[in-house]
Amino acid sequence: MENYAGFWLRVVAYIIDAIIVGIVGFVIGMIFGVGAVSTGTDISDPTGGGNAVLQMISIAIGVAYFAGMESSSWQATVGKKALGLVVTDLNGQRISLGRAIGRYFGKILSALILLIGFIMVAFTERKQGLHDMIAGTLVLKGQPGMVATDPNVFN
Repeated sequence: MENYAGFWLRVVAYIIDAIIVGIVGFVIGMIFGVGAVSTGTDISDPTGGGNAVLQMISIAIGVAYFAGMESSSWQATVGKKALGLVVTDLNGQRISLGRAIGRYFGKILSALILLIGFIMVAFTERKQGLHDMIAGTLVLKGQPGMVATDPNVFN
């Protein structure tokens, strides 16, 4: 299906987002005098450096950025927006903040199982990762609000 965002397109969007979130984490870390704060984008260190406070800050940054942006009127993070992608529910509608938070925590699960949850995007019919399946979401090529009204999206 041409309207589903494929694996490599989503990887590029994620790289853009990881850079943005990494900068935010670094700035917040410097403010608190702890160096860089992991923001949940560093798969090699999902614990935020082992410190419980840093872990909570890392999760808060990740949820605020990813869930906040994907449930906003943009329906996308900056990386997805730059590539013309939107996150929708299975009917092409904007997702709620609760669903976006579930999707965020689903990404952590996707990473913990040797990234298989992300790799699934390359092999599933609707280009869904495990986190998309858990949350009932799709990542589509399109603009916010226009995806659900396009009759060609789900054909």
